[in-house]
Amino acid sequence: MTALLVLERSKLSDLVPATPYRALPAESRINLRPGERLTTADLLRGLLVYSANDAAATLATHVAGSTPAFVRLMNRRARELRLTGTHYANPVGLDDPGNYSTARDLVTLTERLWRYRFFRRTVKHETVTLKSGDRSRKLTNRNTLIGRFDWVNGVKTGHTQQAGWVLVGAGRRKGVQLFSAVLGAPTSAARDADTLNLLREGYTHYKRVTAVERGDVQPVAVPIRWRRGAVLKLMAGRTVSRVLRDPRGNPFTTRPLKVPHAVEGPIRRGEPLGLLEVRAGGRRVAVVPLVAANTVPRAGLAQQTKDWFTHPAAIVLAAAAVLAGVLLARRGTKVHRRRRRPREEPETA
Repeated sequence: MTALLVLERSKLSDLVPATPYRALPAESRINLRPGERLTTADLLRGLLVYSANDAAATLATHVAGSTPAFVRLMNRRARELRLTGTHYANPVGLDDPGNYSTARDLVTLTERLWRYRFFRRTVKHETVTLKSGDRSRKLTNRNTLIGRFDWVNGVKTGHTQQAGWVLVGAGRRKGVQLFSAVLGAPTSAARDADTLNLLREGYTHYKRVTAVERGDVQPVAVPIRWRRGAVLKLMAGRTVSRVLRDPRGNPFTTRPLKVPHAVEGPIRRGEPLGLLEVRAGGRRVAVVPLVAANTVPRAGLAQQTKDWFTHPAAIVLAAAAVLAGVLLARRGTKVHRRRRRPREEPETA
């Protein structure tokens, strides 16, 4: 929560003077000198990778002005995120009757933090180097699963006498990002083993299923004006996939929306021409653009004329005109002949 509030309320480039902090012998710290100035980014690295309590205290004062004010912000943010099993008494996580959380709340909080690129990049590193401050500091990640397993990409360890060994874990395989939470483990080895077991079990249930891929031609064809019999195929403008629990086959269906009855060039490949609705379980999952799969040049006058004269209606009209002309011509010939016929003279005795 300390990291979340800092990311939401501060700039990574801020230079922050270290707050005086009297740590107990067992506390994790990076031995900041009071007044030493480090960037917010480096203080967060110390907090996330090395669990540095002096970095946490410094960041709390930087964001809220004092530790009590920061704790009030922590509890307000917990309520906003509906972390109903969570309450904070300090920004460093030391044992206190008012300092507690649940596995579910910790994962919910982690999902929120995962939106921040800086957070994702920091917690997956085996080592980090703090370059600001009085001296350079190289820190090794206390999450020892990082580096041992290439698919493990986070997140944060913790340990106190009352909480036991704690780890919010994270892993990514085949496009599936999973989080886990282990609380109260008796040893760090048991904590790591439980984390791996949870994540591996999760991957037997959760799979990424693709509903539609960018560039896939859809069963939609739009007639092209001035090009007799020609149609323009449409393709998906972006990929839609979802992580599903125990999927059976592909549960997605698609339906085209707002597709024109006909199109006319010029049309460039990739030009949006409609929408594709993706549904699963009776609910709309996504709407993606339908785009032209090919380029359609502008139809010139010759093409338009050719198309017009090959149109069935035009052929019928032309045939009707020719037939009418023939009939009129025949009728005119008869009339002309009738007028030129010589008048017969009456017979005489």
